[in-house]
Amino acid sequence: MSALVGIAALVLFAGLAWYLAPLEPGVLALQFAFTPRSFAAIVQAWGPEQLLRYRAHFPVDFLLLGCYGTFGWLLATRTALFDRYPPPRRRAAAWVLPLAALFDAAENGLHLWLTEAPGQGIALPYAISATCSALKWALLLGFAVAVLHALARDRV
Repeated sequence: MSALVGIAALVLFAGLAWYLAPLEPGVLALQFAFTPRSFAAIVQAWGPEQLLRYRAHFPVDFLLLGCYGTFGWLLATRTALFDRYPPPRRRAAAWVLPLAALFDAAENGLHLWLTEAPGQGIALPYAISATCSALKWALLLGFAVAVLHALARDRV
């Protein structure tokens, strides 16, 4: 089951990457726009058509975060990958991708709101959104490192 969910996540990620590739600056720039000014500059550079493209990706992105959150949980709890780790570490590994998905969902919700009426000038939502993005990416990277560590540990 974890393999199917993982494959679904990869297919959704690849499809979104292809769909969002024309955006310049790229989506990552918007994800790390901590201020209203930097966020508005990216949205303005996109123009109305590209902004619509960005906003249209959210239904699939919500499906993606559901898939990768589920995949992380299943990989950590239903496979032997983390069996050689102490129980607290296995439990922590199980929650990494679901937590990343929660940060991703919060970021998505804020981006939907902030792109609805860009340039609102309220600084806090932009900072929260970018912080959620940074935490999401840190957790995704951390999980990848944990998986590589577990795979290398099993070879020893």
